[in-house]
Amino acid sequence: GRSAARFIILNFSFFIRSMFRLFVERPMSASDAAPWATPDELASAAAFPPARQAEWLSWRAIVRREVCREFGCRPAEIAIAYNETGAPVVEGAAVHAAVSHCRGSVAVGLSDAPCAVDIESLDRNFGRIASRYMTPAEQALSDDPRWPAVVWSAKETLYKYAGRKELDLLCDLRVEQADFSAGRLVGRIRGGEVLLLGFLFFAGRVIVFLS
Repeated sequence: GRSAARFIILNFSFFIRSMFRLFVERPMSASDAAPWATPDELASAAAFPPARQAEWLSWRAIVRREVCREFGCRPAEIAIAYNETGAPVVEGAAVHAAVSHCRGSVAVGLSDAPCAVDIESLDRNFGRIASRYMTPAEQALSDDPRWPAVVWSAKETLYKYAGRKELDLLCDLRVEQADFSAGRLVGRIRGGEVLLLGFLFFAGRVIVFLS
């Protein structure tokens, strides 16, 4: 079969407060994910449509595989649950997980601090709806054709990081600065503290992350 498309960054130095690891891979087949999945997860996934099944099993497999490598535990010792906002929670290890997927890719972030990640295909026409989620000031930050995708992904990342469901992408989540050469963004949630986000482009996708 095809080898997994895997991209790993071990340490983003501009995340001063945390150690963040990013994993981006193709969705796995059920048989490839099985060593890292529980019987209940495999049974639940069997009822999903094929694409959702692959994404759902893959991010769990990546989380368990990497947590077990880092902490020297067995897959059965790592339970994966959800918090009240639907974000993944890793039980059995001192690690925070963040998950995102788009067609053909699964992104997982692991950190010793709360984190968030979003991955989007650059094939999507984000510019068509830019006015719904980008302020004029945000639109003026860059004329790069990929900028609308970056901002969408950044605001999805901020939304996940905030852990609140009532936030509005246009009014409550802001991108204030951008440095394409460094892959850095500055954002805020409802005018709160400055948050430093990283971003990168990989295989026709944009990935934004925060920890």
